[in-house]
Order: sequence, then C-alpha cells, then structure tokens
Amino acid sequence: MDPRRNLPSVDRLLQEPGVLALLAQAPRSLVVAAAREAVEAARSGRAPVPENWVEEVAERVAQRASPSLVPVYNATGVVLHTNLGRAPLPRAAVEAVRAVASGYCALEFDLATGARGSRSDHCAALLAGLCGAEDGLAVTNAAGALVLALNTVAFGKEVLISRGELIEIGGSFRIPDILGKSGAILREVGTTNRTHLQDYRDALTGAAGAILTVHRSNFEQTGFVASPEPDALAALAAEAGIPYLHDVGSGLLADLTPWGLTAEPRVPDAVRRGAGLVLFSGDKLLGGPQAGCLVGSRALVGAARRNPLARAMRADKMTLAALEATLALYRDPAAAIREIPVLAMLTQDAAALAARAAGLRAAIGFPDGSALLPGASAVGGGSFPGAALPTTVVALDPGASGAASLALRLRLGSPSVVGRVEGGRVLLDPRTLPEESLEAVAGAVRAALAYQT
Repeated sequence: MDPRRNLPSVDRLLQEPGVLALLAQAPRSLVVAAAREAVEAARSGRAPVPENWVEEVAERVAQRASPSLVPVYNATGVVLHTNLGRAPLPRAAVEAVRAVASGYCALEFDLATGARGSRSDHCAALLAGLCGAEDGLAVTNAAGALVLALNTVAFGKEVLISRGELIEIGGSFRIPDILGKSGAILREVGTTNRTHLQDYRDALTGAAGAILTVHRSNFEQTGFVASPEPDALAALAAEAGIPYLHDVGSGLLADLTPWGLTAEPRVPDAVRRGAGLVLFSGDKLLGGPQAGCLVGSRALVGAARRNPLARAMRADKMTLAALEATLALYRDPAAAIREIPVLAMLTQDAAALAARAAGLRAAIGFPDGSALLPGASAVGGGSFPGAALPTTVVALDPGASGAASLALRLRLGSPSVVGRVEGGRVLLDPRTLPEESLEAVAGAVRAALAYQT
C-alpha cells in the first residue's frame, strides 16, 4: 500500500505532544507552516514519508527560523567573490554602519541650520577630492549609476559605443539592455576587435547625445585589437558639444602597480583624461559597500543629482556611512592598503601566505594525505581577469567519500567554510582567510574530516 494514503492532516499533527511542545517555543504561524510543508512534501513525493513526524516538523521549524543570509569563511582565494558578497568592509566602515544603524543620524538634516539637508552631501566631497573631480554622487550600485547617467545626458538620443564594449556583466546583465532601459538609443561603432576614432567621428550626427566607453573588466582582448585613447574621445566629444562618459567598472583608486596589477583603469586617471562623468562600483576594488559612484563635472553630476531617477536609486544611511568611512581611508594611501581588506589581500606577500598556509595545516592537525601546494588566487569581481596571484594552498585528501562530499560538509558546517575542488582534493587558500579566522576554520575542517570516519 502506498504510505501516502495514510498521511496525517495538519490539524492532527498540531495535536501531537511533541508538536505541542514546539508551539510553546516557537510562533504558531511558523510551526503550522512547517507542518503543512512536511505533509505536502510527502504527499507530492518531493520527500519520503517521515518515520517520525515530530522530528520532521521540528527540523523544518529550525530551518525556517534560521536566517538564510549567514556569514561564511571564504577559502577559495577569490578576493572579490560575487557570490560571497564581494568586498569585506574595513573595520572603520563596520563601526560607521553600527553607529548610524543603532539610532538616528543626520542623514538629511543640517545640524548647523536645523533645516533639511541632502543625503547626497555625505560622500560628495570625498569622492570629488580623491578622484580629482568637481563633484561626486553615490547611488545604489554601478548599473544604477550607468542608467542614471545615460538617462540624464542622453534620454531619447544616440549613445556612441564600440561594438567591442557591448559586454555582459554578472547575472546576465548586458550593456545594450541597460542602455536601452535608460531611454538612450544605442549606436554601435567600429568592430568587435578594432574601433578607431574616425568610427566615432563618422557616427556623430545631430541625434548624438553622448560618447560612452565601458571598460572590459571581466575579459581581455589581445592580438589584432585597437581602441581610441580616452583623451582622444574626450576631445572629440567636446568638439561635438556632447558629454563623454567613462564606465571604469571596478572603482580602483589605489596604485597597485608595485604588486604587478596594472590592467585596470584608475578612477583619477579617467577623470584627468577628460571624461565628463566617470562611473564605478563601491564594492569591488574600492573595497567598500555595494554602491554606484559618479564623479565628474559639477554640471553633469548636478544634473544627475536632480534627475527624479536619483531618488529611486538613492543609497541608504548604512551604505553612505560605510562608503564615507572607506573613502576616508584613502586620504593616506599606505593606510588604505593596510586597512581595506580587499587591498590588503591583493598585496599580501607570497612568503607570508606560505607561512599562514603552514599554520592552518598545523592547526587542523596535519591530517592524513594533506599537503601544502603552490597555487594561484584570483582577484574576482570582473577585475584584473588575467591576473594570477601566487599563493600556497592547503590541499585536503577527502578520503573515500570524495572531494565534492567533503566540500559540501565544509559548506554546511558551523562555521561554514567555502573552499574549491581541484584534482580530486579540496583546496583552502589562506589569502582570503583573515589571520584571526584560522582557528575557527581549522575546527570546522577537523569536524568535516571526522564526519566521514
């Protein structure tokens, strides 16, 4: 007989002594939802009929009561891991968020006059000063910044962009789609691999509203390729009387050339080379919270600030607090490298990483089959796509259960540890593990290894 014929009703489950005990500990709505879910899963065949209904309901209550957004230890070596939240905030930014989140703050209030203020004032001076621009504005994210900029300067007009820059960014978002949603009209120029200044000049008509450059941050073009320099595009735009916009992507403010990282444009350089608006992310190489930043001429940033879309894309108090605190660290370039986690991770010494990997392996207890191996970390987040950062990884032998099983146990453990699987082993890269996390990570690894024995 099919056991699903004798499934209990939700009302009957709620009368079970064990479930009644749950009702005394958890909100009734939560327990009822868990009971209904358990019965429906068994009825539909998505799950087997439980041997113990009380335990099944209790487990589902626990799952529903637990937050879905939980912290993890990133042992992948990918510094800007989009799926793991990209940039960890500097301590100063965390403290700034805590200060404004726990009470009221002067978000839109001028303390000197007692009158209404503007939230866009909080990061404007720092953005402008650090980037060498006249003005700055922060919104929710970089895609929003691009939509806002294009809608402000080129609504109903053509935007000239190289075919080689019609890229797809994370989450299947494509530049042509974003441009279309802004109300601007896409005008492709050049070819996929070679676009010349004359291509832009030939496309200039009375319908042109702006010239746009989008940095190809998540892939590289090599070989028979050509693109005009930003200075030349800025001059051509000025000659035509239209704005030149430069989306540099990752928001690099620091000079990372001493560490061999040279393929990303720095925001101050893009401003210096004549762009009227420069757009970039806050949570990538800048190392702050998710935000979209616009810097450039006072007239263009001011027009974007007055655009009604700016209200739909406005950043909240916690984002602004974190961004302001992160930007403030850049006043001292050495302090920025030292105190902004993303920059500190990117600039770590190979010898220090080797020592940290050895310390992690020792803290785990030198498990059988483990080894220290040379490896390569990645920048991630669509930044420096060709860069391979030398590191030393702890390679774990997964035993008979296999690497995928060990990686799963690490992810589902407490704390959660996310590593990577290569060559039938689980690899842990210390580049993305804070020094103070090593004992906790070691404990999680010991527990995951012990589970299979």
